[in-house]
Amino acid sequence: MDEGSCRKGNAIRVAIVGGGCAALTAAYELSRPEHKGRYQITVYQMGFRLGGKGASGRGIEGRIEEHGLHLWLGFYENAFRLMRECYAELGRDRFSCPIVTWRDAFEPAPHVAVTNRAPNGDWEPWIATFAGSRGLPGDPLEDNNPFAIRSYLTKAATLAVELLRSASEQGPAAGGKDGPGRRALPDLSTAESLVEAAEWVLRNGRLATAAAIYEATDVLRAAIKGIAPQAYLEHEGVLVRLVDAVAAAARRQLGLVVGGDVALQRTWQVVDLILAIMRGCITFGLAADPRGFDAIDDYEWREWLQMNGASPHSLDSGFVRGIYDLVFAYEDGDAQRPSLSAAAALRGAMRMFFTYRGALFWRMSAGMGDIVFAPLYEVLKKRGVRFEFFHRLQTVEPGKDAAGNAHVARLHFDVQARVKKGSEYQPLVDVNGLPCWPATPDYEQLEDGERMEREGREFESPAEEAIDGRLTLEVGKDLDFVVLGIGAGAVPSVCAPLIEISPRWREMAGNLRTVATQALQLWMKEDMASLGWTHPPVNLSGWVEPFDTWADMSHLIPAEGFDGRVRSIAYFCSPLKSDSMLSIEGTQEAHRTAYEEVRTNAQGFLNREISALWPRATGPDGQFRWDLLVGGPEGEAAQGPDRLDTQFWTANVRPSDRYALAAPGKCRYRISPLDMTFDNLAVAGDWTESGLNTGCVESAVMSGLLAAHALSRSPALEDIIGYDHP
Repeated sequence: MDEGSCRKGNAIRVAIVGGGCAALTAAYELSRPEHKGRYQITVYQMGFRLGGKGASGRGIEGRIEEHGLHLWLGFYENAFRLMRECYAELGRDRFSCPIVTWRDAFEPAPHVAVTNRAPNGDWEPWIATFAGSRGLPGDPLEDNNPFAIRSYLTKAATLAVELLRSASEQGPAAGGKDGPGRRALPDLSTAESLVEAAEWVLRNGRLATAAAIYEATDVLRAAIKGIAPQAYLEHEGVLVRLVDAVAAAARRQLGLVVGGDVALQRTWQVVDLILAIMRGCITFGLAADPRGFDAIDDYEWREWLQMNGASPHSLDSGFVRGIYDLVFAYEDGDAQRPSLSAAAALRGAMRMFFTYRGALFWRMSAGMGDIVFAPLYEVLKKRGVRFEFFHRLQTVEPGKDAAGNAHVARLHFDVQARVKKGSEYQPLVDVNGLPCWPATPDYEQLEDGERMEREGREFESPAEEAIDGRLTLEVGKDLDFVVLGIGAGAVPSVCAPLIEISPRWREMAGNLRTVATQALQLWMKEDMASLGWTHPPVNLSGWVEPFDTWADMSHLIPAEGFDGRVRSIAYFCSPLKSDSMLSIEGTQEAHRTAYEEVRTNAQGFLNREISALWPRATGPDGQFRWDLLVGGPEGEAAQGPDRLDTQFWTANVRPSDRYALAAPGKCRYRISPLDMTFDNLAVAGDWTESGLNTGCVESAVMSGLLAAHALSRSPALEDIIGYDHP
C-alpha cells in the first residue's frame, strides 16, 4: 500500500482483527516509538481475552486453564526477541510482581521423550536430555547463517559421527572396532581431496563394523562441509554412493540389534534417519536450489524419507511419530492418516535440533496468557493502542478505489456486549500478584451482565446468536489499513467475499487444511514419583491415542492457589478425530458434542493407558484411582469417574481454534503477509507464508513481523531471523 494514499499529515488508522501472536506482534511493531505515532492502532477481539490458540484463563483457585500444551522451542529467535524486549519495556516491580524479567517467565525444559513398543508389547519411554547450547534465544546472531541448508547438513553429519562413535564403543552388538585406518586416508584440505577420500573409502572400506561406518561418516561430514553447495551436483555421484554405502551398513547394524539392545537400536534408527535426510538433500540439490526446502513440499515426510533409504523400523520409530504429534499432522485428526509436508518437516526438524539456543524446549512459569499476552497487552496499552473486546468479525467486504485497485472497503462486526457507561473493558485479574486473564468474562463490567451470565453467553463462539448490536468500519472514514489476524479455520467464512473475486485467495481457501485438537489437564494429590514415574519432568510424544503427548507441568503449582493440596500437574493433548458433527462452521451443537467426546476419551484413556507411564496411578481393579484428582471446594464430594468433572479439558473445534496443518503440496497456496492482492490488507497468522510454515508461535510472530513490514517497511526483511524467502 502507498502511504501517500492515506490522509496526509495524519496518523494512519490501522484495524487489527484478532488477538493472537501474529496480530499482537504486528501491533507491537507498528506502535514502536521509532514510528513517532505514525500508526493509530485499534485491536478488535472477539470475546473477553487475547491469545488466539495461545489463550489461557484462571479458573477455580487460580488454576491455569490452557487451550492446549504450550511449550516454546529454543529456535524461536523472533518470538523470544519479542518477549525479551516486551519484559524490558514493561519494567515490573520485583517487590510487587513474581514475574519481572523474561528469565522469570521462561525456564529450560531439557528432558524430552518419545515412546516405542518393547519386544513384549509394552510402551517404553526413550528419555533424552539435551545439553544447553551456547547463547540464549533472542541473543544477536553470529555472522555466519545457521539457517543455511549447508550448515544443517554439516551439523547433521557431525551428529551422525558422534552417534556412530558412541555405537562403536558399545560392545559386540555394534560389530567390533576394526575398520579402515585413519592414517591411510588422503589429505582432506581441498574439495578434490575430499572426493578422493570418499572414493578411497568406497574402494577400501568394507564398512562391516560400527567403527568403519564411523570413519566413513566422518569423511562424509568433511566433504559436505568442504565442498561448496553449487558443487554438490558435480560430485553428486560419489557423495550419494558414499551415503548409500554408509546407510546400507548402518541398516545392517540396525538389523543386528532389533529385538535386542533397545538403546542401541534407537541410536541406529536416528543414524538411519540422518543418513536418509543427507542423501535426500544431496540428490534433490536442496543446498543450491533457490527454493530451498520448498522444493520438496509435494512429498509427504515419511514418503520422502523412504525414497531416500530410511528403513521401516526407523519410519515407525517414536522419533518420527513424535515429529507428527508435535504438529498434529493427521488429516481430519485420524492417526491412521498422517499428512506432513517433507519441506515443513525437514525445515522444522533442522531448526529444532541444530539451531536451538539455551535449551531445546522452554516452558513458561505460568499460563501462556499470563506470560505472553498479559505483558504484551500492558505494553501496547501504554503505547496508546486501543482494544475493543467483544467484537466478532462477520465479514470482510472488498471494494475498488478510484484507480481500480482492489482493497478492503468495510469490516462488519457483531458487537457481543457493551461496557457500562461506555467505559473501556478492563480484562485482567490479579493472581498472587501476577496480572492474568480470567477463564470467564467479568460480567459486572457489562451492560445487562447478570442476564448474559444467566443465559450462558459464549462470547468466544462464532455460533453464538445473541448479540448487542452491529458495527461497520469503512475505509477512509474509520480505517486506512487492515491486519487480518484471525485463525485459519475462520478464513473461508469471514473472507468469502474476497475469495469470490480473487483467484489467489480462492486457491488459498481451497487448499487450507486445519485439524481439531483436544487437551486434558489433571491436578493430583501425589507427585510423579509416587505415581511410579521414575524419570525427570519430561515432555513426551509419540505415544498412544487419544492423547499422544504428555508433559509434567508440576512446576506450575506455585503459580496457582491450591494451598499444598496439589502435588503434580499433567497436561495432555492430541488431534481430535473429526466426524460429521465437527464441520468447519463450528456450530454450538458440534462444540458441545466434541466436548463430551473429549471427556469420554479422557476417562477411557486414564483407565486403559495411563498405567504404562504411571504404574501406581491405578488401583487393584486396574482402573484409574479417581480419588487422586484435586477439585475445587465443590468438587471434593464427587466420587469415581465423576471426579473427572473437577478437572479441565477442551475440544478445539471452533474455526479460530483449529490447528493449521502443513500438508504435502499445500504450502505453495499460503498467502504471504507481503501479498497485496487487496492493497490495504495484510494477513497475519501461522497459516500464512511466514518463511517457517508450521503451526507454532515462531511462525505466527514471523508472520506478524511481515504484516508490519507490509505497511511500514519495518522491520527490514533481513532482520526477521530465519526468513529466507524472496
